[in-house]
Amino acid sequence: MKDLKKRVISLVTLAVVLGLVLVTFNTPGETGEDYLPAVYQTIWGLLPPVVAISLALITKEVYFSLFMGIATGALLYSNGNLELALNTMMYNPEGGMIAKLTTEQNASILVFVVILGTMVALMNKAGGSAAFGRWASRHIKTRVGAQLATIALGVLIFVDDGFNCMTVGSVMRPMTDRFQVSRAKLAYLIDATAAPICIIAPISSWAAAVTYSVPEDSGINGFQMFLRTIPYNFYALGTLLMLILIVVLKLDFGSMRTHEKNALNGDLFTTEDRPYKDADDEVPGSKGKVVDLVVPVVFLLISCVIGIVYTGGFFDGVNFIDAFADSNAAVGLVCGSLVTLLFTFCFYMARGVVTFREFMDCLPAGFRSMCAPMIILIMAWTLSGMTGLLGASVYIHDVVAASAGALNIFLPAIIFVVAVFLAFSTGTSWGTFSILIPIVCVVFTDSYEMLVIAISACLSGAVCGDHCSPISDTTIMASAGAHSNHVNHVSTQLPYAMLAAVVAAIGYLIAGLLGYFTDSPVALAATPITLLILAVVVIVASKRQGSQESA
Repeated sequence: MKDLKKRVISLVTLAVVLGLVLVTFNTPGETGEDYLPAVYQTIWGLLPPVVAISLALITKEVYFSLFMGIATGALLYSNGNLELALNTMMYNPEGGMIAKLTTEQNASILVFVVILGTMVALMNKAGGSAAFGRWASRHIKTRVGAQLATIALGVLIFVDDGFNCMTVGSVMRPMTDRFQVSRAKLAYLIDATAAPICIIAPISSWAAAVTYSVPEDSGINGFQMFLRTIPYNFYALGTLLMLILIVVLKLDFGSMRTHEKNALNGDLFTTEDRPYKDADDEVPGSKGKVVDLVVPVVFLLISCVIGIVYTGGFFDGVNFIDAFADSNAAVGLVCGSLVTLLFTFCFYMARGVVTFREFMDCLPAGFRSMCAPMIILIMAWTLSGMTGLLGASVYIHDVVAASAGALNIFLPAIIFVVAVFLAFSTGTSWGTFSILIPIVCVVFTDSYEMLVIAISACLSGAVCGDHCSPISDTTIMASAGAHSNHVNHVSTQLPYAMLAAVVAAIGYLIAGLLGYFTDSPVALAATPITLLILAVVVIVASKRQGSQESA
């Protein structure tokens, strides 16, 4: 009854919002090349993701929420013209669903997700996942050990966040299930070691994206700038530290605490939804061994790295670093995963752990297992396209540019907050720092150290917003990798992410103060101070929880 009431309230609220949109902006006008909606470059451009995120958290229905966010954006873009709104949703060349599906980047990600789904199905069919679970039960004796092993694997797979999410999930899920770690907690461990580790790894697709976000005419070496930002990336460093602390101290708060308590009682999901139920079946009595999981995963990691540098021209004489910086990560991941699939076919057939028929059956099974995340990805991309059509990025650009000048000391913290909000609303960290970095380069022309701090704040905020956003592809793939209900994952990890975000914002206030007055690497003192503040907060929270439980 309570859930029904929430849904009725959310639907009525949405109807009122859409009614206001239709009444206020029902002036279709011309729709030629120079067409702009009435709300272009205003705060209204952020309404579609706000509607989608709010409905997702209230109704727990992600497909409906994303669709209504897209519909809101299309109606705003069309000024209330229903015919134009429908065409915008599907066929607009800059933000429509068809356009988003046909870009090389997005199409490659979908193919990559399907191949990884097939790989997971194969490893399950061969018995590799079950064998690894049995091995882990002999060598890893505690829930803490299982969670630390998940974190360690997430840190080791630093090439790409999507690759990280799917691989760590498929490898560690059997082991965390055996130690009764909730699927929501597993999804958080995966998500928190995906983007945060990629944004501080010099050899990753994210490093390449940051490198090429620095304007060429700024006179700044993009890759060297990326290396300088690593120690100032307070959110990424803080998240990794907090992960270890909450696992070792057994600290769970918010709704995650409920999920973990239920998991200890045998319920890994808490809610009625059981995503990927068919994909979790193990093969009893299979010939699989640990090698049947480890060898394909290691081969996948190596082949994906080779595929990424291949797209950057490494085999045409370009050095490794430049090839990585100039790569097309999405295409490289498809090449690497496809080669791995062919290798796995030969490897499994030679070992006799699967038959040819079983291998072929895993192809559609892998596709079916990835249908849910692919639908969410497609709708999330379309929602991002709607915000782009409404000029949300231009509005954010103006907000940041207007805050420069006398507020230089506070600007890193302001940039961090703005980046969090933009990435959360649009679901893209790459789009966020590609928008903000050029602005930052213009604002800080007199102080190099403040420029480094400000760009770090931009990257840190982008990762934080991406980490929290239910429409982020990394968040979606973390849910898919853990086989967790997506809304459960978002709602349980939000308190953890917000704690790290608040401490990171304090860190940027400290760094801005030190950087402004010293203009030197002395500002790096803000890093240990920030991490110390975070550690103290987590430890105090752990002791408080322990005293409450013992009372």
